Amino acid sequence: MREDGAGDAAESAELRAVQAALRAEHAAVYGYGVVGGRIGEERRAEARTAHDAHRARRDLWQRLARDLGGAPQAAAAGYALPFPVADSAAAVRLAAELEERAAAVYGDLVRATEGERRAAAAEALREAAVRAVRWRGGSVAFPGLTERADQPSAPVAPQT
Repeated sequence: MREDGAGDAAESAELRAVQAALRAEHAAVYGYGVVGGRIGEERRAEARTAHDAHRARRDLWQRLARDLGGAPQAAAAGYALPFPVADSAAAVRLAAELEERAAAVYGDLVRATEGERRAAAAEALREAAVRAVRWRGGSVAFPGLTERADQPSAPVAPQT
């Protein structure tokens, strides 16, 4: 894709969805850093596993963005959290929120991709949905599509 944004519309939509997934993973990696600092010992290993999974997905989407001709979206220096995380209970809520936001972005990526890329996006959606259920203690019928209008999802916003 050219820097001026010109190029094949389908490829452009796919690259935009990959970049959104990459932004969501940057935010999740950051968020799990916060979770890890506040989570109770009984769930620390679960948080570490999720953190590692998001780092691996981030690396995958960075490679894919390059493969699609884009420059991978860089991580922000910091991200605004949706609420204060002062204790283990808030850390658990944040982990669930991070996973639900990632699942929503992955729903968009599934729609924008085909073939092996779609399979990878669907797997990422499934993993995020399962982790959200584990953190939240409950599920939704269609993870990644909960109460949203027909618009792209946004990960945790970078701090400015």
